[in-house]
Amino acid sequence: MSPKSLYIHVPFCERKCAYCAFASAVPKKGERGLYLEALAREFDIRLRGTRPKLETCYVGGGTPTALSPAQWNSLVATVEKHFDFAPAAEVTVEANPNSLTAEHLKIWRDWRVTRVSIGVQSFDDAELKLMGRLHDADGARRAIAAALSCGFDVGADLIFGLPRQTFRGWGLTLREAAHRGLSHISLYQLTLEEGTPWASLDEKLLGDGYAAYRWAQWYLPRRGYAQYEVANFAVPGRESRHNANYWREGEYIGAGPAAVSYTAGLRSKNYGSLARYAKSLEEGALPIEESEELTAEKSAREAAVLALRMTEGVFAENFIKRYGEKNYRSVCSAMQKFPRALYEIDNRGIRLTKKGMRVANIIWSEII
Repeated sequence: MSPKSLYIHVPFCERKCAYCAFASAVPKKGERGLYLEALAREFDIRLRGTRPKLETCYVGGGTPTALSPAQWNSLVATVEKHFDFAPAAEVTVEANPNSLTAEHLKIWRDWRVTRVSIGVQSFDDAELKLMGRLHDADGARRAIAAALSCGFDVGADLIFGLPRQTFRGWGLTLREAAHRGLSHISLYQLTLEEGTPWASLDEKLLGDGYAAYRWAQWYLPRRGYAQYEVANFAVPGRESRHNANYWREGEYIGAGPAAVSYTAGLRSKNYGSLARYAKSLEEGALPIEESEELTAEKSAREAAVLALRMTEGVFAENFIKRYGEKNYRSVCSAMQKFPRALYEIDNRGIRLTKKGMRVANIIWSEII
C-alpha cells in the first residue's frame, strides 16, 4: 500500500522541560537551516520521484513553532513539492503558547492546516513554572483564542500526576480546558523518564494519577467530549484521524530526526541526532538507525494492543482475516487472565471498559 499519512518531526525546543524525554534540543546557530535542507533531501531519497497522496499530515516535535515564519514557508514549499493531498486531508500542527505567533497562524491558514494542537499542560501557573514551561496560564488562553479565531479545530495537551498536584488543582485545569472551545483534549500521566531532570524524583511526591484520570473519564463526557482512545477525548466527529491511523495499523512515513516509519511490514527509525541524520542524507543514504521486519505473531500482538488503545477495540472478523484464528485466540486467552470488569468480549470483538483503560498498561504488557 502507498502510505497515506505523513509525520514530520521538528527536533527543536526553546527550552527542554523538566519531564521531557522526546528527541528535541535548543537549536544552535545554523541548525534550523541544516534541518530544513536535510528534510528536503530525505523526501528526495525516500520518495524517488513518487508523489504519495496524503489523507493526513502531522507536524510535531519538539516544537514546530520554534521554526520562524520564514522557515515555515520553506517547510511548506518542501512538503508541497513532494506530496499531493486528498481534498479533505487532515493537517495538524503542534504549537507552544510562548512561540505561537499571528504569522504562524496566517501561514497555516493559507496552507492546508485544519487542526492546531497546543501544549498547554496546565492552567496553573505554579505547575507551569515547576515544569519549566515558558508560558503562563494567560499565555495558553491567548494561544487557544487566537487559533480558534482563525477557524482551526483546536486541541490541548494536559499533564496529570505532577509533583504535589492536588485533585482540586487538576479539576480546575480540566474544567477550564472544557470551557475554552477546544474540540480535542489529550491527557498524559507524568512518567519519570531516564535522562531527564525529573528522573530521580521520588514517586511518592507525584499526584494521584489514577484518581485524576478517573475524574477525567467521568467529567469530560459530561461536557461533550467522548473518549475514543485511552488518552484522548474529542467532540464527536473531531477525533484525530492521523493518530487513529497509527492505532489501526495503517502505514505512514516518518520524516526528520528520530521519526518512525511503518511501510510494507517494516518499521524503521531515523537517527535521533540532527548531525548524524543530516550527514547520512548528504551521503545519499536514508538516515535509518534501526529497522525491524515484524513477524506475523508480533504484528498480531502489536495490532491487538494498538486496537485496545481505542474504545472501539479489536474487531474479531477483521483481526482474524488479517492475522488468523490462532492469533486471535491467543489475544483472547491473554485477556481472560484479567477480571471481566476490565474488558468486554463478544462476537464483535474485544474492548476495554473504562476501568480497563485505567490499568491499560498492565493489560497491554500481558498481550505483548
